[in-house]
Amino acid sequence: MSETSRLAHLPDDAPALGRGDEKLSPVGRFSLTARILIVNILPLALLGGGLFYLDGYRTQLINERFKLARIEAQITAEALAGATRERQEALLVQIGKEQRMRLRMFDAEGLLWADSFALDEPAFEFDDISDDTWDQQFARWLDRTVDTIVSAEAVPDYVEPEATQADAWPELVRAREDRVSQINLYDWRDGTPVITAAAPVGLNGATLLTVRNAVDITESVRSARSTLGLGVMLVLFASAMLSLFLARTIVTPLRQLARAAVKVRQGRERAVEVPRLPDRGDEIGLLARAVSDMTTALRQRIDAVDSFAADVAHEIKNPLASLRSAVESLPKVKDSETRRELEQIATHDVRRIDRLVSEISDASRIDAEMSRATLERIDLTDLVRAIVGSRENRAENQDHRIELKTRGFAANVMGVGARLERVVENLLDNAVSFSPSEAPIEVIIDNDGECVTLLVCDSGPGIPEDSREKVFHRFHSVRPDAEDFGNHSGLGLAIARAIAEAHDGSLSAEGRSDGKAGACLRFRLPAA
Repeated sequence: MSETSRLAHLPDDAPALGRGDEKLSPVGRFSLTARILIVNILPLALLGGGLFYLDGYRTQLINERFKLARIEAQITAEALAGATRERQEALLVQIGKEQRMRLRMFDAEGLLWADSFALDEPAFEFDDISDDTWDQQFARWLDRTVDTIVSAEAVPDYVEPEATQADAWPELVRAREDRVSQINLYDWRDGTPVITAAAPVGLNGATLLTVRNAVDITESVRSARSTLGLGVMLVLFASAMLSLFLARTIVTPLRQLARAAVKVRQGRERAVEVPRLPDRGDEIGLLARAVSDMTTALRQRIDAVDSFAADVAHEIKNPLASLRSAVESLPKVKDSETRRELEQIATHDVRRIDRLVSEISDASRIDAEMSRATLERIDLTDLVRAIVGSRENRAENQDHRIELKTRGFAANVMGVGARLERVVENLLDNAVSFSPSEAPIEVIIDNDGECVTLLVCDSGPGIPEDSREKVFHRFHSVRPDAEDFGNHSGLGLAIARAIAEAHDGSLSAEGRSDGKAGACLRFRLPAA
């Protein structure tokens, strides 16, 4: 089964198919639904990427806490410098509880002589991750993932040293050597930062070490991440739903149009209905109605071609039959008079067939030529004067006088000169053939500002009211009895109307307005 056949039988929710020999661009490989989803979700996904860049927020919080830890260590060291041993121990316990820190004092030899956790109950406890819930484990995993993506600098794990000397702490070593406060950052097993600060106490070589488990920083970052993540998820969901709704309102009617177009192209379902979507006033509705109108015009064109082909076959068949009969009879006829009559019949039929072929060829090319032609500004009055003068020189007006009258504005129109000339020639030919000998033919050109009208009136027998539309049908001709039918194909007025309609104009037949015998052909075009 071909792709076209498969498309015609696709269900409503099936994706549209393309031709297998067409090379699609990378964008064209995605359906409209996928592209709408991508366009709507991609910006939100990028926004969701901001979750990972909360690491910058975390770094900012840690830097601020560094400054605070340095100031706290320096202030505490100054308070301890001039106090007695008992007072120093009391200050260590008091500050540790108030600030939720662990404070250690080392003497000049670097030996530990006071620890706030040993002097009193610990001010805080490190979290034991062995009994963490799944959400806490997921939070730690997300922290590590973010650190990996943003290439965060590795932080050493916090491990309580077994030795009690100052040399076990790098920051204490630097503080003892440089006699200035030092800060360091560690990471506890639960992912929370541990900030240590060392500061010299007085001038006797003693040092102070503070340890703070900054759990609030991690909690703040995780809270911000959760809030942002929840908001992004809600917006993503809403955007996805809106995108799917938008895609459905676009893709569904397009698929309907595609299936209908395929059925029309296959020609298997003559009465297939192309949906017009009258309730939609957007571009999809305009497209649906345009496709429907185009399909209707296509069917009318096909019907016209079929009818035209049948008419052509019928019209050519008669003179061909007469010509064949005359040619077949010639060898059998000995009488010279009869042979001359047969030769006249054959000549007449050949001339008639030649005229038919020429007219048929011209009629079949009108639509194609008009679709490619470039319209130009034409003065219809000058065109008619030139045609009348040319016809007089060729004696095509016979003994009829052409009376040209103009009214209104200059008769400027937009059109194809050669085709408009053909219309005027056909109208004058028709008037000349029906008018009595020496009867004048009136040509009136009028421009009311919106429409240019060319009226050609003869003095012949006129056209019955019930036949005024039939005269524009192909091969329909009611000629005078004395006129040679071979000189007319019955296509002149049909061709003239086709040209008029191709110029967004019209051609119609009516009686004379002055009450005299005769017919008038009214050719109307939009004014330029």
